[in-house]
Amino acid sequence: MTTFHSTRSTTDSLTSKQAIRQGIAADGGLFVTDALGETRVDVAQLVGKSYQDIAVTVLGALLPDFSEAELRECVEAAYGPQWGDGAITPLKPLGEDWVLELFHGPTSAFKDVALQILPRFMARTAPADGGADEKIMIVTATSGDTGKAALAGFADAPGTGITVFYPQGKVSQVQELQMTTQTGSNVTVCAVEGNFDDAQSAVKRIFGDRDLAARLAGDAHVRLSSANSINVGRLVPQVVYYFSAYVQLVERGAITLGDEVEFCVPTGNFGDILAGYYAKLLGLPVKHLIVASDRNNVLFEFLTTGTYNRQRPFFQTISPSMDILISSNLERMLYYMSDKDSRLISMLMNDLNQWGAYEIPDEMLARIRHIFGCGWADEDQVRESIRDCWERNRYVIDPHTACGYFVLRQMPRDPSVPRVLLSTASPYKFPRVVNESLGFEATGTDFACMDVLARETGTTAPAALRGLENAAVRFGDVVAIDGMAGVVERAAHAL
Repeated sequence: MTTFHSTRSTTDSLTSKQAIRQGIAADGGLFVTDALGETRVDVAQLVGKSYQDIAVTVLGALLPDFSEAELRECVEAAYGPQWGDGAITPLKPLGEDWVLELFHGPTSAFKDVALQILPRFMARTAPADGGADEKIMIVTATSGDTGKAALAGFADAPGTGITVFYPQGKVSQVQELQMTTQTGSNVTVCAVEGNFDDAQSAVKRIFGDRDLAARLAGDAHVRLSSANSINVGRLVPQVVYYFSAYVQLVERGAITLGDEVEFCVPTGNFGDILAGYYAKLLGLPVKHLIVASDRNNVLFEFLTTGTYNRQRPFFQTISPSMDILISSNLERMLYYMSDKDSRLISMLMNDLNQWGAYEIPDEMLARIRHIFGCGWADEDQVRESIRDCWERNRYVIDPHTACGYFVLRQMPRDPSVPRVLLSTASPYKFPRVVNESLGFEATGTDFACMDVLARETGTTAPAALRGLENAAVRFGDVVAIDGMAGVVERAAHAL
């Protein structure tokens, strides 16, 4: 039977349902399975299938203790009428390349792909001790998009509460309103003083606080879990859209089965691109995975030097969801690239925690670079890329996708290998930056900017985003980093 254990030790032996419910390992590591890649997905059998059918097949290979019926129920509920496109993640031509649109879900960001299904997974897990009254409190730090997508997925979900922390002043106006106007009797939203890395590190400490866990279990019958991509149940649904993109290329006649494809992925926390690596391990013909970063280019430096160093300036950029210096999911990739050496991973993560940096062996870096390429864009290049993409293709991209667009255009292209750019968010989540880049009117509110963008480009703002202008703000609290645990404890007792 497929079991999951920490990246930092092999003492755990959990089913995927247990790993999803727990979220993060007790030693701070991330859950992985050594069976990844033993079951291969036959891509030929996916051609002509719907996104939902592809999802059931791919998720079945990744989460084997879910029955096919359970997966089908989860998939049908997650990928239904709440999506703005029946293809869920449609592939569109973009000049000589392709763009995979991941923003047609209810919150207009790629996080919806995973966070519409994670609550359904969670509902089919059982308490570890068999206590029927145990409730789950989802605790999540967000750099902008995860928070709203998690709130939308878990709001009013039975037996579940959710608490979201975001860095004060470091998300867009639209992103903030998406969170602070969230309805639901089981939701808590709070700004924190600090950046995303500060908030995410504090959330990890909260998960590791055994005294807090004991109090919550005893007093409120609550267990903490995560909706960040540190949770394997948040990560694996993202593998599906790589298979979907490939199948769409086959169906368009752009490739034949077996041809290799390159994917360029804007990423900060490494989850989105790690899903592509998982797809490759499942048998998808992926030639290269290209990491696109913004000015917080810690991943670029790591992939070019083998040294990961978070002791560096933090830049607040126009691509806020990628303003991250501690890329949590990198740990999973390092585990597999080190031939599953949990002792090495434990040492590296201890070095990161203690010294703020670690260095990997040269031969390991060579293995990583055989698959992963990298590049980054500064603020001016992001703006230029938004404008260039519009002028060349009459296609509007957001500032995160623009990082990928810039990197892709810098890379030498092999005409025989199609390239797919992952578009991670609707441009209407960042209308002011997009308008400034395109030379449109960008004064007034973000909602005025949305209207200008729609008028000038002939596109339409997602109704859920445009409607935020008149939504009631429910949450306005701001806490220091050391006040976050208290927020969680109070929210848990209110469940």
